[in-house]
Order: sequence, then C-alpha cells, then structure tokens
Amino acid sequence: MLATTLNGILQQVNGVLLGKTPQIKLAMSCLLAGGNLLLEDLPGMGKTTLAEALARSFGLAFTRVAFTSDLLPADLTGLSIYDQTSQSFCFKPGPLFSQVLLADEINRASPRTQSALLEAMASGVVSVDGNSYPLPQPFTVIATQNGLDQAGTAPLPESQLDRFLMRLSLGYPNRAAETQLLRGKGNSLSKLTSLLTAAELQILQNEAQHVFVSDALLSYVLDLLAASRNTNNKIGLSPRAGQGLLAAARSWALLDGRNHVEPNDVVAVFPAVAEHRLDAGNHQGDNYRLSNKLLEQVDGLR
Repeated sequence: MLATTLNGILQQVNGVLLGKTPQIKLAMSCLLAGGNLLLEDLPGMGKTTLAEALARSFGLAFTRVAFTSDLLPADLTGLSIYDQTSQSFCFKPGPLFSQVLLADEINRASPRTQSALLEAMASGVVSVDGNSYPLPQPFTVIATQNGLDQAGTAPLPESQLDRFLMRLSLGYPNRAAETQLLRGKGNSLSKLTSLLTAAELQILQNEAQHVFVSDALLSYVLDLLAASRNTNNKIGLSPRAGQGLLAAARSWALLDGRNHVEPNDVVAVFPAVAEHRLDAGNHQGDNYRLSNKLLEQVDGLR
C-alpha cells in the first residue's frame, strides 16, 4: 500500500513535469527526510511547478512568496498589530506559516530577510517581538534561484546553503517530453489530487528515520565524508551533511519499498546532498563532477 501510494505520487507529478522522474524522486526523498530543497536553474524550467505539484500530491498547505530585494522579514514572518478592542498587541502570522513555503528566487532577497527564513528552516519556529511561534508541521522550504549570472542575484551564504538538504537542477526536457509539452499533453496542476494527508506524511517521515542502516553502510558514508575533507576543495562535508546524507538514503530506500539502506541508495542521493556543500564558490556543474569523483574515489579504495 505504501509503495503503491508513493509510486502514484511520483507518476502524478511526472504527468505535469514530463520526463523528470529522477529529479522528482529526489525531491520526494528530500520531503520524506524532512529536509529543505533548493532548485537552481534557468527561468521557465518548471521549478515552481514542481514545488506546487509536490505540495498538492502530499496534501500540504502551500504558499508562494516572491523574494524581491525590497521584501522585509516582517513580510515573511508576520508582525504584531495593536488591537483596539482588546487594547493589546496581537500577532498576525505571515506567509511563512504554511506547510510548504516556496521561496521564489531566494537569492534576490536581502540578507536580513534570508536570515529570518534561516531561523525557520533551522528551528521550526519564528521569533517576533521576543516571542516564539511554532510553525505548522510538517514544514519544509522549497526555494528556487536562477543562476548567479542572472541580473540582480547574489550567492547565498554557506550557512544558508547548508540548511538545504538537497540542491537540484531540472535541466532541459528531452525531445520526446518537450514534444508532449508543446502538444499540451502535460497535466494541469489544477487536476492534481491529494494522495496523502499531512498526518500520513509525518508517519512516513517517522518510518524513514527507522530504515535500517548496517555498520558496513555507515562505514561507507564515513569514508565519503572523510574523502570530501581530504581533497583540495575549500569546503568539506560537515557532520550535519553526513546526517542529511543518511536521512536522504533512508528515504530513497523507503521509496523503493525497502526497510534497509543499500550502497546504491547513498550513491543515488549523494550528488544532490553534497555538491552545494563542497565549495559554495564553484559552479553547480563543477560541484556535481566533484561529488561524482568522490564516489569513484571511495569505491576504488573499498
């Protein structure tokens, strides 16, 4: 039943984003691991569509915020407003209080606004006027950004990049998929149905945490972490990255209907988990090649 439902979500989202099954599966594993997702690509590649399609399929409340240069932290978190009736300040939640927040073009916002989002991503709470307010659960941020060569963009700081479990690029569709898109064969977002509820997703997230990891598999992950720190790149993988890699591999195994993690699960998720953490100054393609090189290096030593 579980495998059938998750496969149904995969097929439903793939009916909107034609020909992107690998990226959709990675995005689903990120959500099952309770992580935040960064989508980096050229405009018009379907980043926003993927975010909304996942939210609809998993039955989650969805909010989209355009991260413009004049967006203030209060525009995101909400603010306290004086109520004449009660003669007291009442907190009015902002769009951050959703289950899936799409931070559209996050690298166009000011550092202050990005910091407000970082707190929510890190702790699941929002602090306003000295008070803390918990965010709805489950909660995840799906952020999009255009390439850094696009006008008006700035690179995200390493601390914020590290809060994203995965970074994905959708890329151009293949010829067959693009032919279907041009013929209008892709499904509309409005036709998507909720195949799970928020409560059921939380159950799945809990199950993913308990997928079995053997000592040998753990040793393989440790070898990858060590290899990333022994190369000439400026930034190796942190302990948080190692935890995220293991969580993503567990979710990938769950998507395949298994209750244990295999090395191929780690290989499948490693580039998406590792590349944006290896060297924040490198081009995304360079980092992917470096992550694949680390996989080859560790496999060659085993």
